Amino acid sequence: MVLAVSAALTGCAMLAKEPVPIGERPTTVERPPLNERPPGDAAIGQEIAALARRHIGASYRWGGSSPSGFDCSGLVRYVYAQVGVSLPHNAAKQYRLGAPVAREELEPGDLVFFDRLRHNGIYVGDGRFVHARQTGRGVNIASLDDGWYASHWVGARRLDLPADAGWDQLR
Repeated sequence: MVLAVSAALTGCAMLAKEPVPIGERPTTVERPPLNERPPGDAAIGQEIAALARRHIGASYRWGGSSPSGFDCSGLVRYVYAQVGVSLPHNAAKQYRLGAPVAREELEPGDLVFFDRLRHNGIYVGDGRFVHARQTGRGVNIASLDDGWYASHWVGARRLDLPADAGWDQLR
């Protein structure tokens, strides 16, 4: 409700501005909002997956949420913060966000959850996900079909990303 009122007020404020003549408009190309992208355009999810992969080999640290050491939800939180999405530092709380996704419908960038919501990671495609599991292993890639992960699967979520979700920060 507040967002709708804010949008309406912003729209009214925009009407009061002078139009910019065509010859003086900036020539930058803007990407369409994520909710208007064509079906099958998973570029943002691929970029999030690439961001997650950059941290493979980082140390595990309980409560960690930076490249100096991550726990599972800290890694997810950190990667999504790079594209302007603020998440809580708790797997169970992250599970409450976004929309449920069936395992067979997973796309890169989706969040995957295990062990009664005590563990999560970022799906990167081909049945694999990046996660921070425990001391000694650090951030690594695992398969959804590996025994423990398959038997402790809870579900997956796809987050609604803002229209300006870090397009420029991703590179």
